[in-house]
Amino acid sequence: MILSGSATQQLAAALAAELGDDLARVEYESFPDGERIVRVPPIDGRAVVVASTVSSDAHVELLQLQDAAREAGADEIVTVIPYMGYARQDEAFEPGEPVSARAMARAISTGTDRVLTVCPHEQSVLGFFDVPATGVDASGRLANPLPADLADPVFLAPDEGAVGLAQSVRDGYGVGDTDHFEKHRHSGSDVTVTPSDVDVSGRDVVVVDDIIATGSTMSEAVGELDDPARVYVTCVHPLLAGNARLKLANAGVEAVYGTDTIERAVSTVSAAPAVADALQSL
Repeated sequence: MILSGSATQQLAAALAAELGDDLARVEYESFPDGERIVRVPPIDGRAVVVASTVSSDAHVELLQLQDAAREAGADEIVTVIPYMGYARQDEAFEPGEPVSARAMARAISTGTDRVLTVCPHEQSVLGFFDVPATGVDASGRLANPLPADLADPVFLAPDEGAVGLAQSVRDGYGVGDTDHFEKHRHSGSDVTVTPSDVDVSGRDVVVVDDIIATGSTMSEAVGELDDPARVYVTCVHPLLAGNARLKLANAGVEAVYGTDTIERAVSTVSAAPAVADALQSL
């Protein structure tokens, strides 16, 4: 049975359809003091909890769903975290700071038998869980919504660490070159980007990343491109906080495509098939 978090209903429904599994009718409620509660139906067998932790409330809701599933009779719980919040806080950047990704992973581990998470920002995050944890790569699906007539396309990652994502999208599309920008992170919010050596003049460019949060780094990267024909942006996790979409449009981006790990207007493809494959291989 599939149990969905309130922020992940589209993906949970798509996953249930992929697996031919039951989609539970989960109820979500908040008390007057702001505390949350969930209610799930009786469960016979395995429960798959699907919940992106896009906020602190979503983290609490995920923990409640796991506990409710066990109370409802589940004999196994698999937790699917399409987008794991706090995953970028994977180390203590200043003395006295927490490793927040580790704290969240440990809390989630107490209520589940196994974890799957889609394209974690760093693979090392998987080691923070106290139960078996597996990363699921859904990046190749980002090729699906791209125009069929891209002109001599270049698939660019915003830094060297994301080149594998760009290659996955390029492979999914079938043709094109890959390259990357040089990104220098000075703090959590201070990032500078220097242009790649690749010649993009007159060519269509697809910039690929795992997460777009504020859009500042991505729009800066696009602004450094030298006379491209068209620019498209793809990302697995379209967080798009604040005016991120406006920043990208002002930088000249034709369109933004993301998956439904975070449900936004740009979530034009589903990560459900990749998650379903991973679940079926367990």
